[in-house]
Amino acid sequence: MVFKSDQLLIVVSILEGRHFPKRPKHMLVVEAKFDGEQLATDPVDHTDQPEFATELAWEIDRKVLHQHRLQRTPIKLQCFALDPLSSAKETIGYIVLDLRTAQETKQAPKWYQLLSNKYTKFKSEIQISITLETDTKAQVDSFKAKGAPPRDGKVPASLCGVDPKDIVAVLNEEGGYHQIGPAEYCTDSFILSVTIAFATQLEQLIPCTMKLPERQPEFFFYYSLLGNDVTNEPFNDLINPNFEPERASVRIRSSVEVLRVYLALHSKLQIHLCCGDQSLGSTEIPLNGLLKKGSIEINHHPVTVEGAFTLDPPNRAKQKLAPVPLELAPTVGVSVALQREGIDSQSLIELKTQNGHEPEHSKKRVLTPIKETTLTGPKSPSVSPIPPHNQTPPTKDDATESEVESLQYDKEPKQNAKGISFIPASLTQPVATSNASEVVTSGQKIAVPATSHHFCFSIDLRSIHGLEISFPVNCILRYSYPFFGSAAPIMTNPPVEVRKNMEVFLPQSYCAFDFATMPHQLQDTFLRIPLLVELWHKDKMSKDLLLGIARVQLSNVLSAEKTRFLGANGEHCWRQTYSESVPVMAAQGTSTQLFRSNNRIVDLSFTMTLEDYGLVKMREIFVSDSSQGLSAVQQKPSSSPLTAPCPSEIQMEPRETLEYKAALELEMWKEMQEDIFESQLKQKELAHMQALAEEWKKRDRERESLVKKKVAEYSILEGKLQKALTELENREQQLASVEVELQRERKELQSERERNLQELQDSIRRAKDDCVHQVDLERLKLKQLEEDKHRLQQQLNDAEKKYKILEKEFLQFKDQQSNKPEIRLQSEINLLTLEKVELERKLESATKSKLHYKQQWGRALKELARLKQREQESQMARLKKQQEELEQMRLRYLAAEEKETVKTEQQELLDIRNELNRLRQQEQKQYQDCKEIASGKVSSPQGSALEEGLDDYLTRLIEERDTLMRTGVYNHEDRIISELDQQIREVLAKNIASNQ
Repeated sequence: MVFKSDQLLIVVSILEGRHFPKRPKHMLVVEAKFDGEQLATDPVDHTDQPEFATELAWEIDRKVLHQHRLQRTPIKLQCFALDPLSSAKETIGYIVLDLRTAQETKQAPKWYQLLSNKYTKFKSEIQISITLETDTKAQVDSFKAKGAPPRDGKVPASLCGVDPKDIVAVLNEEGGYHQIGPAEYCTDSFILSVTIAFATQLEQLIPCTMKLPERQPEFFFYYSLLGNDVTNEPFNDLINPNFEPERASVRIRSSVEVLRVYLALHSKLQIHLCCGDQSLGSTEIPLNGLLKKGSIEINHHPVTVEGAFTLDPPNRAKQKLAPVPLELAPTVGVSVALQREGIDSQSLIELKTQNGHEPEHSKKRVLTPIKETTLTGPKSPSVSPIPPHNQTPPTKDDATESEVESLQYDKEPKQNAKGISFIPASLTQPVATSNASEVVTSGQKIAVPATSHHFCFSIDLRSIHGLEISFPVNCILRYSYPFFGSAAPIMTNPPVEVRKNMEVFLPQSYCAFDFATMPHQLQDTFLRIPLLVELWHKDKMSKDLLLGIARVQLSNVLSAEKTRFLGANGEHCWRQTYSESVPVMAAQGTSTQLFRSNNRIVDLSFTMTLEDYGLVKMREIFVSDSSQGLSAVQQKPSSSPLTAPCPSEIQMEPRETLEYKAALELEMWKEMQEDIFESQLKQKELAHMQALAEEWKKRDRERESLVKKKVAEYSILEGKLQKALTELENREQQLASVEVELQRERKELQSERERNLQELQDSIRRAKDDCVHQVDLERLKLKQLEEDKHRLQQQLNDAEKKYKILEKEFLQFKDQQSNKPEIRLQSEINLLTLEKVELERKLESATKSKLHYKQQWGRALKELARLKQREQESQMARLKKQQEELEQMRLRYLAAEEKETVKTEQQELLDIRNELNRLRQQEQKQYQDCKEIASGKVSSPQGSALEEGLDDYLTRLIEERDTLMRTGVYNHEDRIISELDQQIREVLAKNIASNQ
């Protein structure tokens, strides 16, 4: 009996395929899944006969394999078509392999047809073989079908060789970036930025039992970004938090797939509101939504996760805080953005609270620049602002450092025939409605201050000419300028084809912007921020390519000549027009082999016009288009209408008429009401004045105490200053004496330096003389060595001649010795000795094999004895079962004859008893016959005839049933076993009937 290892490998060899369609821009991948563990082949070209040539293996125990075979666990292979550009997988079909077909012997591969094949016109097949191999090494890193650790995230097929534990962020101090994943996958550069814009209702996080510092406490937000500790500028007021929005950025070297796995592993960014070293509340920003599977948005524009997130206390139950309503919940406005390095991004941040209102601090200062912070170092308690590192094109730096990047803007600008008409968010302030007489609207109400001017800026990108590229360009132009109120890009459409030595006029290139701002702010923005016009090449067969960027200096229009014209309402307006041609320079990352040395691609001709319509009157503007004005009219008290006098009545005096009396009564009532209102108003005014006076006195007392405190502090500081001045004078005297001592020591060092220099020159001269003498000696030694060399060479030649002569004599002597019989006998003795040693080794191995086989034979005999005992027990159980069946038949006979008379019943009972005695005798006879057959005895002719009848058929059915049960695959509930039991019962019934 051969010993078998318990550890096995299930090896599925995926060799090749056939009858597949050709898809040039796709790859084929086969994923195999067994017992929850999934393996995949390397991507291969999508041809008609793809060659995978891959082996997939699972480590499994022999007992577990037997369990899987009983459960008929399948191995499912799924074939996918992979698009390398978009990383999208498309299911083609699947194959199900039966684990019971796997054997430990090598088997020929078979062709399996894909089920649910997407290519209905092709009968795609894959050649596969499945075998069992002995796992002798039992490597640690092999895949296991049982007990495999759960995976945190599903690794894509392109990263199947990367362990998710290896995908960590490592700082590269020389390059100034963080590397995520192995170096071979880090092919792209990204920028991950986190912006904390505003905060509301922070006072809800302070419980009544918490003690804050006596002096003004400082609060700040803290979070960790790729191992860097980041804090914003501290602020003191929780009710109206006033801090500048700050953006922290890190540069990342990685790939989209690796970043998706990293964000799935680190799916949350935790932000804390701290006071000193204590956390008052925290929130978690989900990051796994930045890179969705199959999404390619990051290739064109940044992907963001932004909003107002609720801050939760560290232990709400312990602090005994009541549940806060949603509109009063403490929130923080956060924006997390991920973009490829080099993509132009001038988008503004629009963050609102959950109840839909603007944050309070944005009403006070909306023209707030966002502070940039680039993180390139290890962990630090706080990070100071650093200019962005290697940001190209320069639009991003300019946009983020300007005042134009405010916190609110209109999402969708209205575009008409004239261009884009809106009010920029940098000049808007929310105005809350006060009473019913004001206009009610469902949208946001903004106001333009009276110091602003109404401007209209229009730009016409007329033509492009002077192409420096040899191939034609199918181009469009794209630009955006957030100062005009929207960061949405504006593009020329449709694309136009440009060739060398030709000028092309651009279609739909005129755009006008209506906005309101102050002249000095307009001039400052135009001087600092240029308009960047991007030149894109559109190709139907590939993705869009950014060729170059043109910088348009908008401040040039301010220096143009002003011309006066009349506006729509007859007011005097001013217009300035400027035309120029600027070069489009190659963008960073574009292949420099396409351009000349100056990197110029083409020239762009444009015309821009700035119109000033004068001051803007203070007015309210409704952002929502669906808002409708509803005015509420105040109703005054009036008397009920009077009936007109009948014309038949006599004309009365005017003062005697009822109308005059009613009007007089009304006027008197109005005067009385006015007096009452004035008296009440005076009383309220007096109460308010008294309250104001008391408050004023209270504040005067507080100011006096504060002034006294400050005076005391200033006196203490003055004493400290006097002491510091005295110490400073003493230090000046000490410095003077130290300076004199320093001059003296400097002179001593100078003299010592000159002395050392002289000594050094003397030592150099002596060393040169020694070197010359040494060289002469070495030359004499070299001459003597050459003479010795010639002499030794001559001796060597003589020795070689003597050696050749001696070698010839030795060969002659050896030939003479080999012809002697003693030499031949000695060689034969050596051969026999070797054969003897080999035979002894074989004898020893045979003895060991004999002992091994004896042990195996003993084990086999024990197993055979156990099998015999088990068979005897099963036979006894079957005999007992047959006796029970006979007993049941007897009971049925008794039940059928219960309704007869007593006399008939006794007669039947007697017949049945006789019949049972006869049946027992037959059973004993059959049992003896079976024992005689088992012992090899020859039965009588009557017994042989009986075995050839129903007993032979019954025995065969019982043996067949027992054989199936012994395999362990079937049980009594299976259909085939049930049918065999039914047939056995029928044969027993027939046998009993024939015996009767």
